[in-house]
Amino acid sequence: MSKNTEPIASENPLQKMKVGRALYPIIIGLGVVGYMFYREFDPEALKIIRFNNWSFFWLGIAIVLMAFRDLGYMVRLRILTRKKFSWVQSFRVIMLWEFTSAITPSAIGGTSIAILYVNKEGLSVGRSSAVVMATSFLDELYFIITFPLLLLIVKSSVLFGISGHEGEISFSNELFLFAIVGYSLKLAYVLVISYGLFINPRGLKWLILMIFKLPFLRKWKQGANNAGTEIIESSKDFRQMPFVFWLKAFGATALSWTSRYWVANALLLAFFATTDQFLIFARQLVMWIMMLVSPTPGGSGFAEFVFARYLGEFIPVQPALLGAVAIAMALIWRTATYYPYLFIGAIIFPRWIKRNFGKPKQ
Repeated sequence: MSKNTEPIASENPLQKMKVGRALYPIIIGLGVVGYMFYREFDPEALKIIRFNNWSFFWLGIAIVLMAFRDLGYMVRLRILTRKKFSWVQSFRVIMLWEFTSAITPSAIGGTSIAILYVNKEGLSVGRSSAVVMATSFLDELYFIITFPLLLLIVKSSVLFGISGHEGEISFSNELFLFAIVGYSLKLAYVLVISYGLFINPRGLKWLILMIFKLPFLRKWKQGANNAGTEIIESSKDFRQMPFVFWLKAFGATALSWTSRYWVANALLLAFFATTDQFLIFARQLVMWIMMLVSPTPGGSGFAEFVFARYLGEFIPVQPALLGAVAIAMALIWRTATYYPYLFIGAIIFPRWIKRNFGKPKQ
């Protein structure tokens, strides 16, 4: 194998990551839901969420939307790798990536480990780094573009549930503060990645080397230097790509994220005659920005809390039952959009580790 396609390492850098860690976010999420149920529980609330033909139809739509969400990611990965990845490889990388993101804090995510996943599927270190950075860039670009558009379409007082004077934004609203902090982090990230990929990749390499001068990262400095060199080469390829290339990649990104957000709409329609579908969609996007600052694995607990509080008003039930019903819907939402990746990843991850590094650590 040539130097340019040499894998990151033969030893297992994921040896401390155990499948059992998938239990932590499940326990945290269910613990928060259980506590919220304890405070809000009302037996009558459970009678409201009934399954019928209409419910199963919209639950089917929710499943289709989740499939489109993963399909968008797979299409994008094939575009960025110039179809060097098969559909099976793309699916495997996406599931492993989502699994890692689900068991690590939202602020950390699975991006750094994703480089290893892509590399082990056959791309060089630098090319893998560039592909992962490009996916992250496109993800954050979607948020950076969409969030201001939503603020132009939907009044901030309505989007954040803020009661201000004459529509003014109140910074005392913690949900708004979470959104602003998350958006600022995403904007800063996009600026750094844009600068590194399209303007000055050597500057990005310098930044990487500065980071790997830290004592606990110093032993990987040579590998970081090699990766930085290949990032420079890969950056040349990306800068030479036509506008249509990036348009297709961004289109796949938009398909993925938009499908993800509409899942909440479908789940609410499965049980209630909800209105303001676009506002529900808009608040979904803001929720994901808020989840960036969550310290728990995959935003567990925090996501359920925000869903119940932020989307609860769209559930047309008596005020006395709203809390319990909203919590139940939050659990259904996480069951559809989060827990499947824990279970699929728990199946794929040990096999992938065994294939690439030998016997997995249980």
